[in-house]
Amino acid sequence: MLTFRPEPKKGFSQAVGIGGIGRGIVFALEGDHTLGRNESRLGALLDVRDYCKLHIVSHYISRLMGCGKNGTMFHVLPIGVVGGDSTGQELIREMQEAGLDTQFVRTDPERRTQFSVCFVYPDGTGGNITTSNSASSKLTAADLGALKRRMKDAGKRGLAVCLPEVPLGVRKEFLEMATECGNYRAASFVLSEIPEVRNMNLFALVDLLSVNQEEASALVDYAFEWQTAEGFLADVSSVLTRFQPSMSVVLSAGGLGAYGYERGEWRFARAPKSEVAATAGAGDALLAGVLSALSAGLKFLPDESSTGIQESRLLDSALDFGVVAASYSVTSPHTIHPDADLSRVLDYGASKGFQLSDALRATCHEVASSEAPLVRVK
Repeated sequence: MLTFRPEPKKGFSQAVGIGGIGRGIVFALEGDHTLGRNESRLGALLDVRDYCKLHIVSHYISRLMGCGKNGTMFHVLPIGVVGGDSTGQELIREMQEAGLDTQFVRTDPERRTQFSVCFVYPDGTGGNITTSNSASSKLTAADLGALKRRMKDAGKRGLAVCLPEVPLGVRKEFLEMATECGNYRAASFVLSEIPEVRNMNLFALVDLLSVNQEEASALVDYAFEWQTAEGFLADVSSVLTRFQPSMSVVLSAGGLGAYGYERGEWRFARAPKSEVAATAGAGDALLAGVLSALSAGLKFLPDESSTGIQESRLLDSALDFGVVAASYSVTSPHTIHPDADLSRVLDYGASKGFQLSDALRATCHEVASSEAPLVRVK
């Protein structure tokens, strides 16, 4: 099995993350008008496996880094709470099968595992309803304390990944603990949380922020437009660097790719055209791909922004790789692509005209597995 190799000096050897752990169902609604307050609506229940953010991001990092395989030196440790139900136990088993260390995922016998009901309109837009009183809401500072020694031992070689669907107060304590331990702090927040995140000064505790266009628009109080992208990006980085001068940013541009910001520079990595089955989970795959490539020691930004959709280009940076990983993820209807691993992502990128750089080849190695890799690094 082909995996990234953690880089001992520039990269990371461990990822600890907090966020929601749960699953959901997805309905394709009949009719394109917005669901009314007192309306009952027919919808087709789709054969889609929907997961919460911590599970998605942790799964992809674990698979890309080869966790649980012989020869890997990377560990992914999610911190969360599931309910005392069969769903919670099934999710723990799935996480373990993906190579995650779940010893810090606690079961609350009095709560149910987090659950979402998602709905999609014929035009592809939609929303969801997620339980606010699930087991995930019971994550506490005491749960975090159990990981502090592991985070402190990792120091600068540790990733701390802070994701939604658990209380903001606990997320602040997690980021403060990661700061104390010297970990690299990556985070994302949902649109509705942006005002409170600003008020709590949480951006000051983040080294790498992942946002989509709507979340970025909430930071600058006006909508993103392609015609004025340069000014928009400048305003986003200006707002964020007031909180944290050294912050890096990943800004998803949907199916076209993603922008990356670092040390005063914005760069764009264009995504390949893909056969889209569903877009849910693509932003999480983007973040996981970037963090995995950074763990292997790749530079964050490409040397130059892409200028064409179909052109052959070098797969050379963490942002490039994250965009290809996100593009691959949308070829599955599920929020976690069941076949995703480094071999398949690179094979997919190669089929779209991406060439592996020497730097990326040097980050890869094969670990013992019963599966033969689809891409071999020579």
